[in-house]
Amino acid sequence: MNFLRNFLASILGSLFAFGIMFVMFLIFISLVSSGEDTVAIEDNSILELQFKRQISDYTGSDELDPFAGIFKESQGLDEIIQAIEVAKNDDRIKGISINNNFIMAGLAQTQAIRKSLEDFKAEGKFIYAYADIFMQRDYYLASVADSIFINPVGILDFKGLSTEVLYYKELQEKSGIKMEVIRHGKYKSAVEPYLENNMSEANRSQLTSLLQSLWNSMIVDISKTRSISESDLNIIADTLGGRTPKYAKKSGLIDDVVFYDEYESKLANALKIKKNADINYSALGDYVKYSNKKKLKFGDDKIAVVFAQGEILYGEGGPNVIGQGIINEALIKAREDDKVKAIVLRVNSPGGSALTSDIIWREVALAKKVKPVIVSMGNVAASGGYYIAAGADKIFAEPTTITGSIGVFGTVPNMTELAGDIGINAEQVGTNKNAVKYSLFEPMQESFKNQVQESIEETYQTFLQRVSEGRNMTMAQVDSVAQGRVWSGTEALEVGLVDELGNLDDAIEAAADLASLSSYGIKKFPKYKSGFERFMEDLEGASLQIKENLLKEEIGEEAYKVLKELQSFKEQKGIQARMPFVLDIK
Repeated sequence: MNFLRNFLASILGSLFAFGIMFVMFLIFISLVSSGEDTVAIEDNSILELQFKRQISDYTGSDELDPFAGIFKESQGLDEIIQAIEVAKNDDRIKGISINNNFIMAGLAQTQAIRKSLEDFKAEGKFIYAYADIFMQRDYYLASVADSIFINPVGILDFKGLSTEVLYYKELQEKSGIKMEVIRHGKYKSAVEPYLENNMSEANRSQLTSLLQSLWNSMIVDISKTRSISESDLNIIADTLGGRTPKYAKKSGLIDDVVFYDEYESKLANALKIKKNADINYSALGDYVKYSNKKKLKFGDDKIAVVFAQGEILYGEGGPNVIGQGIINEALIKAREDDKVKAIVLRVNSPGGSALTSDIIWREVALAKKVKPVIVSMGNVAASGGYYIAAGADKIFAEPTTITGSIGVFGTVPNMTELAGDIGINAEQVGTNKNAVKYSLFEPMQESFKNQVQESIEETYQTFLQRVSEGRNMTMAQVDSVAQGRVWSGTEALEVGLVDELGNLDDAIEAAADLASLSSYGIKKFPKYKSGFERFMEDLEGASLQIKENLLKEEIGEEAYKVLKELQSFKEQKGIQARMPFVLDIK
């Protein structure tokens, strides 16, 4: 019987290995047959922008990695903006067509792409936009176009921004599982969902202020390119004046209501070719392959751009997780490289581990002693994300960046009530007074709570001190804008948490000025695992992904979202410096 089992296992293993080798063979054949010369860009072409994957600030692609473009899970914002910049000066590209639904990007990332498209237009080239469905973020991006078109039975969503915060107090009471919350005295909003069933007025006020600031930034940009006053745009939003294609055209949000073939006729007219002639499109993915090989900045001296994106967790880190391992290694390499004259730290993070944040802060401080360090904030740079930014020489934020949230807290799951209901009793034995560890099945001891509370207070004071030193503010001034409050980039500038509003390119130019560089190249960090390594890791995690997909189908998208959020809090270890809540702004 054992022989038969082992024999079958060997066959299955061999088949799996053969399958992997066959896939690798096909990939190598594909790579051999591909190359720069296969990216055919015809004269009189249109660059077609379709964002089919999640957009991250940076994918860490290595041009020498033959698998870099095959196993990408996201599109790099840096690559998208470079492609638009290269296309601006490419005589073969006459214009851009934005043909996209449901852009998977943060508001600040969308704003950055929009700004690069404005620069493209400044060269005298056209931009047209078309969609069957314009969600608000899609429309915000499309509003940069010279002309916007929508399907006759399409949808345009334009009604203002909103968000939702989930509250779990009643769920805890019904389930017998609760989160024990320990926080700095005034730091309320981060843990409010576990303590209350309703949103406090203070929390409602700060979220309203944040959303209004983000919306105002969008309205200002749309007003400028669509020649509609800001007050009229708000009236359109309040009255749902763009709810149908007919109303959207009448209100001036779009230029015409057409089918896609009619849209292509308008593109042909812009290219000055016959109405039914074939249009030469260059897909964004293909053009990125071409533009990635073009250097926009030259010089022996370099500016290092270190990308820190994702949740902050203790450990090595990776493409979507900020760990002290990979980020500090990148900062050290940039600091010790004599050709690197300045460092730009690009932060896109809601925060996380306070310990890891402080470890990275220290490395930023060491780098700052040697060469200028500038921070560029992405969609969000809050709590721990702000912590690692606070010590820089200068901080840039987009108007739509979410930042601040200076505060710390701890959450500890406890299931004493549930344990009692189902007949579980925990008994512990220890050698010393404080030897017994915290138990999920026993009420939290006051001594344990006091110990954690002390750590939180010390961490909060350290956080304030780091910001105070970095921003040249008194501790009292920092405390007045801290307490966990979140700010937009525009608001953060007003209260002194950032120095200037601008994008990554603005931060790079500021770094060049501080380093007195007239010409320079760009060196990006960190380098992540190769595409093939990530592919093999994905194979190992494939069964887990299948299980998650099945669970999502079974309980529904909203219930799955709640489950993941609860799981995230359960997995948090140590003192946390993170965003008060998950903000899904729509």
